[in-house]
Amino acid sequence: MSALGEDARWMDAALALGRRGLGQTAPNPSVGALVLKDGVVVGRGVTQPGGRPHAERRALAEAGEAARGATLYVTLEPCSHHGVTPPCAEAVVAAGVARVVCAIEDPDPRVAGRGLALLRAAGIEVVVGRGAEPARRDHLGHILRVTQRRPMVTLKLARTADGYAAGDEHDRRLAITGETSNLRVQAMRATYDAIMVGVGTAIDDDPLLTIRLPGIDLTPLRVVLDSTLRLPTSSRLCATAAEHPTLVITTWEASEDQEAELKQRGVEVLRVDADLAGHVDLARALEELAARGVTRVFSEGGPTVGAKLIQLGLADEVLIFTATKPLGRPGRPALDPDASAALADPARYREGESLSYPPDEMRRWERL
Repeated sequence: MSALGEDARWMDAALALGRRGLGQTAPNPSVGALVLKDGVVVGRGVTQPGGRPHAERRALAEAGEAARGATLYVTLEPCSHHGVTPPCAEAVVAAGVARVVCAIEDPDPRVAGRGLALLRAAGIEVVVGRGAEPARRDHLGHILRVTQRRPMVTLKLARTADGYAAGDEHDRRLAITGETSNLRVQAMRATYDAIMVGVGTAIDDDPLLTIRLPGIDLTPLRVVLDSTLRLPTSSRLCATAAEHPTLVITTWEASEDQEAELKQRGVEVLRVDADLAGHVDLARALEELAARGVTRVFSEGGPTVGAKLIQLGLADEVLIFTATKPLGRPGRPALDPDASAALADPARYREGESLSYPPDEMRRWERL
């Protein structure tokens, strides 16, 4: 295999390793790192829960003296600034690594090429760009947080074969997708820092928004967008707020009495500006989440929130699960005409893979 092929192979492995920490390392990115010596992996590392230690330090510690003269594969530029720990770039130099293959530079102003420059100044061969596209996708939450002050957002919607997300106003909740799709969504939730819904979904579905998979003990922040504080204090979100962090984002006009009742049940309430329609300003809400260290948001907020995220260009990834059975009567469309047009616009979104979760199908779009 050529050197280029070898680099691609090991970078793929480093990326797969880094994905293990998605949803656990905020506010830091989940980086994967491998130390390779004579064709053998002698050190592995992934950013640890809470963001420390970094992946490079874990991999170098495992490699020990074997790191001298070795190649380091890392999915994001090693840090160059002094924070809780000394810079990873300095640790790479001290370990005697001879070559570093890095997927992408870190746009964080505290790094922004300085880590790679430090390595080159120490005489280390540096190769940048292997696995760049998947690395950008994996680290998009970090990239957007440090460049645009918001987290990345994945919008997930489920619809019947004839395009509906719900029945009429007085219909009971629809069970649209099957068990395989539902399990896949649970696994997806585990890779995000926050799960977000609109208050309409919270009222109609009374969801828990937790991860219900054996052996997974993660508690992403549960976020409800609720402009007038309509979330019932009898809801399951309120009933479980003591065990699962729950944040309601509302406007300055919402009732102070209702805020007090929610807080008594362990719900945190955050007020932001309203948009022109009097609803929570989504851009401001996401900015507040980023300020709290959230880098990845999984939105299951239903058609209203979904349409706004798409139209405002805030949905970085759109996942639509489509069932095989139609609703067969009038209902609430999963996407309104404007959102559908935006997804179909090649200047705004690119359609990605289509995956089967029998009996359902999932299609993916990526914001350009």
